[in-house]
Amino acid sequence: MALFENLSSRLTRITDAMRGKSRVTEKDIKDMMREIRLALLEADVNYQVVKDLSEEIGEKARGAEILQSLTPGQQVVKIVHEVLTGILGEEERLAVSPTGFTTIMLYGLQGTVKTTTAAKLALHLKDKGKKPMLVSVDVHRPAAREQLKILAEQIGVDSYINQEETSAVALARQGRERARYMMCDTLIIDTAGRMTVDEELMEELKSIQAEVEPDERLLVVDAMIGQEAVHIAEAFDSQVGLDGFIMTKLDGDARGGAALSIRRMTGKPIKMIGTGERPGDLELFRPDRLASRILGMGDVLSLIEKASDAFDEEQAGRTMERLKANTFTMQDMLEQLEQIQGMGSMKEMLAMIPGAGRKLGDMNLDDSDLFRTRAIIQSMTVRERENPRILDASRRRRIARGSGLEVQDVNRVVRHYDDMIKMMKQFGMLGQGGKRRRGKMPFGGLGF
Repeated sequence: MALFENLSSRLTRITDAMRGKSRVTEKDIKDMMREIRLALLEADVNYQVVKDLSEEIGEKARGAEILQSLTPGQQVVKIVHEVLTGILGEEERLAVSPTGFTTIMLYGLQGTVKTTTAAKLALHLKDKGKKPMLVSVDVHRPAAREQLKILAEQIGVDSYINQEETSAVALARQGRERARYMMCDTLIIDTAGRMTVDEELMEELKSIQAEVEPDERLLVVDAMIGQEAVHIAEAFDSQVGLDGFIMTKLDGDARGGAALSIRRMTGKPIKMIGTGERPGDLELFRPDRLASRILGMGDVLSLIEKASDAFDEEQAGRTMERLKANTFTMQDMLEQLEQIQGMGSMKEMLAMIPGAGRKLGDMNLDDSDLFRTRAIIQSMTVRERENPRILDASRRRRIARGSGLEVQDVNRVVRHYDDMIKMMKQFGMLGQGGKRRRGKMPFGGLGF
């Protein structure tokens, strides 16, 4: 998560220094606390939160179990992890109405990608087996309604858009009626945003709430605006009441203090986080996992979940049959690459592996090789994908032109396909496999 890279690198250096110590003195703890305070303030964490967190870590670190422990450095890391998790709060899921019909209202200022987040939330619920409907009640910006309609079509969920209606309350009522008629179980209401928190906006939101009685009132917060996010959250909560937050732009390069401040300062949970621009880049907020990633301890569980979401069991079955029949083709290779790309960027995935983040450092992990490989295979005919042996010089030149690349790039992809086939034979993965022995990894030049 790019947002926490600076904080993560600072805290990782601090905890790494403590890990190497066989004994921890009072001076070590004092120096560590100074560094932790600086790291948190640099990350734009609220001063009161920094003060509370520092005092809690310092108090626990001075306990007898640390000063007398044979592995005090590890104990300190454990304490910092526990306190960070406590600051971030406990995991809380989205509310589900016992009536079987749940209404979720999304609030936010302009620029928080609230409309896009509404669509991401709908896709998330759809993937969990729900039947959501999106409705826009933004009567101030007609383009917002059209945007939501387009997004709903892209992700394959129902929407209710009425460009003629000028009353936000009427739109909310009509959307609820339409959702019930279409037998949807979740209504997501995308409300109007403003440049600032104003009285007119708050009165409109209160009227909509009175009409639809939402089960969830979620504020979409831009994580890149730092401590200002806390002030905005407090303003909305005092006026209309909030049940929690969706934090967006956690893939940005800001300092990340909002995520560490907003729960402690408002008492309301972060329920979901946006981690990218793709429709599927919205996930449940899990404080303990985020704390692990901030400390460079990885997040293997999230990596496994991403892999499970991207994994197509039926497609994998077809691939296995082709392996058994010794007919693994470039089309199969393309499908495997598409599933890998569905998990996110290589840097994101590697950062979830314990210790990998520290080893990666500032290494530039470019996913462009994966995109180039896909472009090359997609520029082939079906016959060429099924039988790469027919790729003579003329065909390779045509494929290079079609993909906007060079013939050398086409040759590289074909070479790596051949390497993959050789490796599969060596490991007995193909139909007439030979002796098992170590082979060169086939994806070496594909961005891995």
